[in-house]
Amino acid sequence: MNNMADGPTQFDRPAWQTAANWVSAILVAALFISSGVWKITSMTGWAVRLHQLLVPENVTLPFTFALGIAETLAGILVLFPRFRRWGAWLSAILLVAFMIYVGIFYHQLTGADCSCFPWMKRAINPMFFVEDVAMLLLAVFAGIWTRRSASLRAAVAILGAITVFAAVSLGVELTAHKGTLAPPAITVDGKPFNLREGKVYIFYFDPECLHCLDAAKKMSKMNWGDTKIVVVPVRVPQFAHDFLHDASLHAGVSNDLELLKKTFPFVSAPAAVALEDGREKAAIAQFGDIEPEPTLRKLKFIN
Repeated sequence: MNNMADGPTQFDRPAWQTAANWVSAILVAALFISSGVWKITSMTGWAVRLHQLLVPENVTLPFTFALGIAETLAGILVLFPRFRRWGAWLSAILLVAFMIYVGIFYHQLTGADCSCFPWMKRAINPMFFVEDVAMLLLAVFAGIWTRRSASLRAAVAILGAITVFAAVSLGVELTAHKGTLAPPAITVDGKPFNLREGKVYIFYFDPECLHCLDAAKKMSKMNWGDTKIVVVPVRVPQFAHDFLHDASLHAGVSNDLELLKKTFPFVSAPAAVALEDGREKAAIAQFGDIEPEPTLRKLKFIN
């Protein structure tokens, strides 16, 4: 006799429930694995996104690390019937927590990019809640029409494997481009500029991005000594000089975005790279109340 607390077996359920359970589980798995792996393989970029979503700057990177692991774990668990209920409830908890967070800060976050999935652009607006409720229902359907989860040891082993993957990915991301050699020269304000001499700070920005403007205003108050600043607009380059005027930042403007991005890639603006004698010393993705000043002082790019 079945234990009703465990839910009906696949043989007791109507065919439509079995089909709905599997379809829901596969959709939830696709959403959460793609979202989690994206965060794990691009943690510094996602740390910037989370700061733009009002997460305190000093916890964005560890929070990205934990969130990427949790989402990937939820997606993998929900794929397997013996773990499915655990994966479904973890997915549901993550969705509810995100909706509550957005609800609390809704007026400050309205219009902000909240694209958690590589193929789907989303912004915070009333439809955000409709979409998340739809995903929540999928998680519920994946969880209610399945047996009680078992084999905790195996689930913990999966968690351990994901954590190792995340740690290795973060290590690679933080060290991958250190020492990269810059192109010999770029064009700055219409003239050749030598990138392989002295200290050069390259700042990628969007002239219409308020976060970029705030970062540039903060940079304008730093003592740069003999460090040369080059700013590179990622779009609408015709507004670059207006941006510098508004930020009161003294810097040269280069439109060699494709060449520089190919050599020193970044996820989203604002972003920066610190060069010394043509070699990358550090890539900088955090621009908030704390960074990048401590990093720049450590590198001796500012006094």
